Amino acid sequence: MVRAGAVGAHLPASGLDIFGDLKKMNKRQLYYQVLNFAMIVSSALMIWKGLIVLTGSESPIVVVLSGSMEPAFHRGDLLFLTNFREDPIRAGEIVVFKVEGRDIPIVHRVIKVHEKDNGDIKFLTKGDNNEVDDRGLYKEGQNWLEKKDVVGRARGFLPYVGMVTIIMNDYPKFKYALLAVMGAYVLLKRES
Repeated sequence: MVRAGAVGAHLPASGLDIFGDLKKMNKRQLYYQVLNFAMIVSSALMIWKGLIVLTGSESPIVVVLSGSMEPAFHRGDLLFLTNFREDPIRAGEIVVFKVEGRDIPIVHRVIKVHEKDNGDIKFLTKGDNNEVDDRGLYKEGQNWLEKKDVVGRARGFLPYVGMVTIIMNDYPKFKYALLAVMGAYVLLKRES
């Protein structure tokens, strides 16, 4: 007969016993793991900043959050952007823009462009899946966008890769659980 408490006694320590694993590490191992984690985070930030410089866009990678651009892009598609100021904006181009008073950038197609003699450009956008243009989305009194409103122009995409981001925003508990598991893994992973 086996006692209930004795069943798990011979099993190795699971990854769920985080504090127990941390107590088993000596100080040198713990410092090494914390530095390893810090290097991963700082490397990711350096890569992001490098992409910003290379693409000229404040946000070189964005996720499509709605179905307004279907069939061109679907919710969850990951877009790669560039924003070189010297490139002219043309009708038919897909741009990502920010509107004053809104935190989230919008991905839509340029449908009309007005160029003035002095070089100023104003343009109008619309989602491919929308019935009307975007004037209702712009700030009050604004009928056209300008180059300063553009975050970037779509240059490529990966379908549905951004769904992870959408799920994490829709379910914050999932996001924190995933971040905790990843952080614990990095801190507790031991070199062989």
